[in-house]
Amino acid sequence: MILFYPMFISIYVFLPLFIGLFGYILIIGIEKQKWHYILISVIYFINVETNLSLPLFLMTLSSLLVYMLFYTKLTQMKWCRVCAKILLVTLLNLVCLGALLGYDFIFETTSVGLDILLVYSLLIDIVAVMVL
Repeated sequence: MILFYPMFISIYVFLPLFIGLFGYILIIGIEKQKWHYILISVIYFINVETNLSLPLFLMTLSSLLVYMLFYTKLTQMKWCRVCAKILLVTLLNLVCLGALLGYDFIFETTSVGLDILLVYSLLIDIVAVMVL
């Protein structure tokens, strides 16, 4: 999946990106010090970014930014772990989208189109993290 799914995303635009899912896997890998989680998510992010012609390491840096700024606050929500997962995945997607829109604004390009497919991708990310 890590090697071939990003190629399918570039062909079939209705497939979800799984930015939140693999960002969550990256954060869990950092938190639990599991290097294979980190490696899997970074390989996926690099593959998605090269197949979709996005700025390199943007998703990884966005995930690390969410980890540094929000993850410790979200882990304190012990009364609702499901809510913490949903908020984390939503933040991962929003920070990555904000970084892409900022990149597009600065360099006057168009990397991503704002449409209903992004909401669909966010919902699939939330469902995927709930299953994980």
